[in-house]
Amino acid sequence: MSSTFTAEQIAAWNQELRGKTPLEITRWSIALAKESDGNAIVSTNFRPYEAVVLHLAAQAQADIPVLWVDHGYNRPATYKHAEEVKVLLHLNLKAYLPKITPAHRDAIDGPIPTPEDEEGLKKFSALMKLEPFQRGMRELAPTIWITALRKVQNPNRAELDIVSADANFGSLKISPVFYLSDEEMESYLTEHKLPNEWDYYDPAKADEKRECGLHAVWGGTAASAAA
Repeated sequence: MSSTFTAEQIAAWNQELRGKTPLEITRWSIALAKESDGNAIVSTNFRPYEAVVLHLAAQAQADIPVLWVDHGYNRPATYKHAEEVKVLLHLNLKAYLPKITPAHRDAIDGPIPTPEDEEGLKKFSALMKLEPFQRGMRELAPTIWITALRKVQNPNRAELDIVSADANFGSLKISPVFYLSDEEMESYLTEHKLPNEWDYYDPAKADEKRECGLHAVWGGTAASAAA
């Protein structure tokens, strides 16, 4: 996988797409993948509001591969939500699991690291989340990676835009809902009668303002080291 798109193209696209609706951006993403003789995927972790981007992607391409890393630490409500959304939207779900089970990891390394243990969290994330995600990206080999990233989520993401080059996994990353607020996401769910899930917890982040590595510079190296 490697992105052949230039910084100038990306800048022009961001300017052009700023006035488009999320569905228009998603359809544009699918078309760009086809024009470049590539393919598109959408990733998810079934956190709150994820049904929005999954609904958008399914409308644009019904059989679009949906990459989900099931690290094994999700709460029951999140697994139930994942099954509900999968059935509701007829998702072409591609689940990738770590090479080690949660029980095995916990027995060897102990409890999930606390927010104060930055190195421990990075090791946990690399082993349980980044490595299986990298494996999924390698096998699915997308030209276009559609995500649910939003500017309001944390400071690191505020520096991105609708379209950005992804150095970690070599795809063009497109975030159709990048500029949407929580209120707009909630309205979308209501309008399309989509479920939400508030019991979600990501042990690889430990804090909502922290990056797990998928969208941070260190993530690609950490994923390769854990392979």
